[in-house]
Amino acid sequence: MPSIVYGPVPSWRLGRSLGIDMLSTAGNTCSFDCIYCQLGSTSHPLTERRLFVTTHDLEMALNDARGIPADYATFSGMGEPTLASNLGEAIQMARSILQLPTAVLTNASLMPESDVCRELALADVVVAKVDAPSNDLFHRINRPFGDAALQDILDGIRRFRSAYGGNLALQMMFIETNKDCAEQMAQIAADISPDEIQINTPLRPCAVGPLSPEEIAAIRQHFAGLPGVVTVYERVGPDVTPIDKQEVMRRRPER
Repeated sequence: MPSIVYGPVPSWRLGRSLGIDMLSTAGNTCSFDCIYCQLGSTSHPLTERRLFVTTHDLEMALNDARGIPADYATFSGMGEPTLASNLGEAIQMARSILQLPTAVLTNASLMPESDVCRELALADVVVAKVDAPSNDLFHRINRPFGDAALQDILDGIRRFRSAYGGNLALQMMFIETNKDCAEQMAQIAADISPDEIQINTPLRPCAVGPLSPEEIAAIRQHFAGLPGVVTVYERVGPDVTPIDKQEVMRRRPER
């Protein structure tokens, strides 16, 4: 079984990030099969929450990691962290033991569920993924399992935003398939009004190549006037290559 706590790893969004994997499965466990996932095709498709890591095992792993210098304790790892039915308890335990602010990177597939949102609200930072402006593109890029619908997910994020007291970021991954949808994506971001909008492109080896710094800069123009906009190239530099990025963030980094 992979380690529950790993890193820290450098994160272009969160600084020095101590990873917490509440799935810790051999192979990717996720509700999506995103075409750009650095973990490859989803090994264990799942749309319902389950217990993967016990409270006892988590507590031992966190105690072993106590005192490691980091900026955030980040729930990510080998799949979608909200699939862990004890995520809320884990967030509280991580903050208590590690004395670090907590972040969750989520594909937002379960955010239509009120219990998931209640648990996510315990985190200091939630980074939710939105990669498409239409249900057709959503299915082409994120390839969800089950009957997930983009509009339900967007509605869930909006409800969460209205009640959440922490920092909400939207991560938008741009690739060849959706690079011409920046205007519609910017409108989605404006409607949700997150604290930060993260414009990303795959810089780690995967089945889909990254857009160039020039293409990302052109996409960013559609987000002009919106607060908190940042692109991956602004944070890591325009000269980074996919293999360079992989070397920097090689151990189960943020997704």
